[in-house]
Amino acid sequence: MSGVFAHVRRLPEFEKDLKKLSKRFRTLPEDLETFIETELQLFHKLSVATQGIVRIDGLGVPDPPVYKARKFACRALKGRGVQSGIRVIYAWRVETDTIELIEMYFKADKENEDRERIKRYYT
Repeated sequence: MSGVFAHVRRLPEFEKDLKKLSKRFRTLPEDLETFIETELQLFHKLSVATQGIVRIDGLGVPDPPVYKARKFACRALKGRGVQSGIRVIYAWRVETDTIELIEMYFKADKENEDRERIKRYYT
């Protein structure tokens, strides 16, 4: 995957999410690579505060920090830019420089992240 971070892991449930959404939005796998190499690098490596990434609080998961990307550019959703409605939930393990992709969903299908999935992996 990306060379920006030491490791980028996709949890098995994330793989299922991506496969399912990729049937509707064909550019999603490439868009995900671009997102990691640009948005996540800006936010985590260059400390550029973007309004599109927020830490998810109240999970009862102190480490690793879990984030929601609310701005994700999907080329298959023409004319919507970063307001595509695609959400990416991920954790960043600073000590190993690892991004763990937890969940991806389309906001029109589902309102919020699966907090139970996050807790299952990190508690």
